[in-house]
Amino acid sequence: MSGLTVLDLSNNSLSGTINTTFSIGNKLGVIKFDGNKLEEKVPQSLINCTDLEVLDLGNNELSDTFPKWLGALSVLQILNLRSNKFYGPIRTDNLFARILVIDLSSNGFSGDLPVSLFENFEAMKINGEKSGTREYVADVGYVDYSNSFIVTTKGLELELPQVLTTEIIIDLSRNRFEGNIPSIIGDLIGLRTLNLSHNRLEGHVPASLQQLSVLESLDLSYNKISGEIPQQLVSLKSLEVLNLSHNHLVGCIPKGKQFDTFENSSYQGNDGLRGFPLSKDCGGDDGVAQTTNPVELDEEGGDSPMISWQAVLMGYSCGLVIGLSIIYIMLSTQYPAWFSRMDVKLEHKILTRMKKHTKKY
Repeated sequence: MSGLTVLDLSNNSLSGTINTTFSIGNKLGVIKFDGNKLEEKVPQSLINCTDLEVLDLGNNELSDTFPKWLGALSVLQILNLRSNKFYGPIRTDNLFARILVIDLSSNGFSGDLPVSLFENFEAMKINGEKSGTREYVADVGYVDYSNSFIVTTKGLELELPQVLTTEIIIDLSRNRFEGNIPSIIGDLIGLRTLNLSHNRLEGHVPASLQQLSVLESLDLSYNKISGEIPQQLVSLKSLEVLNLSHNHLVGCIPKGKQFDTFENSSYQGNDGLRGFPLSKDCGGDDGVAQTTNPVELDEEGGDSPMISWQAVLMGYSCGLVIGLSIIYIMLSTQYPAWFSRMDVKLEHKILTRMKKHTKKY
């Protein structure tokens, strides 16, 4: 079948190995084996599919290390290996230049997130939104065939009938990746969905993510990320869904723009976070916690120990004069006995409080 361009065997009950031998010179642009029970390794003869744009092997039982040789497919735009049994670190060469969607979620990949992998995603470094044209990945042009693709974005699992060339997605969630989040991800300015959740990532949220101007969904939940949320992320005007929950983040949540729309669920499980929408207040109008001390209060005209002592003296003097005056009037005019007792009690209270205040200072 030398003229075959689409091989779609997805969502069946196929089992065993992929023992197909893809011959040199084939015209396959789409290969979809997802949703089966296929086992063992990815056949290396796929390297002969030089026209391949979509490879979907998701939701099987494949067990292999990362097939880095797939990066030699110069026009590959969608790679889906999700929900299999892949394992080990990801090592790549200078490849995957045309990739737009890469989904390696729900496997056993480990080690640090490979900086070289993100460096080679040249197609993701272009913001296709500016072109104004709507193009689809692997648009085969068959009226009766839908080149659908399942993606997880904005916290939902969606089936896209077709994938736009601007629908740029990285999903490395539910693996065992460690180390820091590479700041070079900020160079992938066409990125719309970034999901690194449910790993063992540490370090800080890189401020370089502010460069992802069309990012719509960012999920870094269930990791070990520490430090503060960069204030620069407020500039992400397209961000619709943010999930930073269950990390070790501290400090004040940035205020303004999209950050004013996110709910508690975006931040829960970070005991050190404060500010809206959490119940812990940051204090201050700028979202930064405010602290004061006696020296600052004195400089700003507030109460200081010296001012309080002067107030005590003034209150004591006034109270004594008023008390003596009332006693003189009462004795002169022979006021009732109950009024006399009230006056004595009042003067006693004043004197007692002044003595306590004197001891305090």
